[in-house]
Amino acid sequence: MFRALYTAASGMRSQQTQVDVIANNLANVNTAGFKRSDVNFEDMLYATPIRPGTMRADGSTESGLQVGNGSHITATVKNFTNGTFIDTGRPLDLAIQGDGFFELQGVDGGRVFTRDGSFRLDKDGSIVNSQGLKLVPGLGQVPVGSKLAISRDGTVTATVGDDVTQLGQISLVTFTNSAGLSAEGGNLYRQTEASGQPVTVNPGNQGAGEILSGSVERSNVDIATELINLILAQRAYETNSKAINTADQMLSQANQITR
Repeated sequence: MFRALYTAASGMRSQQTQVDVIANNLANVNTAGFKRSDVNFEDMLYATPIRPGTMRADGSTESGLQVGNGSHITATVKNFTNGTFIDTGRPLDLAIQGDGFFELQGVDGGRVFTRDGSFRLDKDGSIVNSQGLKLVPGLGQVPVGSKLAISRDGTVTATVGDDVTQLGQISLVTFTNSAGLSAEGGNLYRQTEASGQPVTVNPGNQGAGEILSGSVERSNVDIATELINLILAQRAYETNSKAINTADQMLSQANQITR
């Protein structure tokens, strides 16, 4: 019965974390480029008084006796399926129709990556995100008063009057395992050993996807799915709490018998 208390408690802790993850998903339902997280559960080490396959004296084998010790969460995994695209009409609002990422220069000078393509121009005419982080590779200074156009392959042109100037090309970055990226907040990710090295490619190549100018990718959080998962987590939490209550009542009855 003591084991039942700890086993059920582990289940409650797991469901608490599940609810925390769901809450974060729902909180970011309107965050551009946000990718929802999924929770992976795993059963804990078993107590094995009798190992399956143990030989009996008569030559037969034991089916085994194993008692589980509950569950725990092994990982939270980002789901990088595309969200829906919203038309904004702003040429510097960019969405990626594929698996690629935009590369930005972090505050520390390191490489960071994002799916949020809500860009703008800073005072120097450079393309930056909402935090002021510069898009990599840079395109130099955009001419004042020019009309920008960004094609699906990332080619950026500026039109001033009748003069059309090609400023450069926006590239994308892909990873062998995007789910292995480290979420840093601010819609930013960093590479890890699990993600593999970033590979810079032109849009439309190696699965990176094409760039849609004038659009923003919304979160891929589905409210109905998250609410269903929330209900399931709540019911699992309640069931585990009832198991603790039952074990407590059994211990109480055992204590009364010994009096």
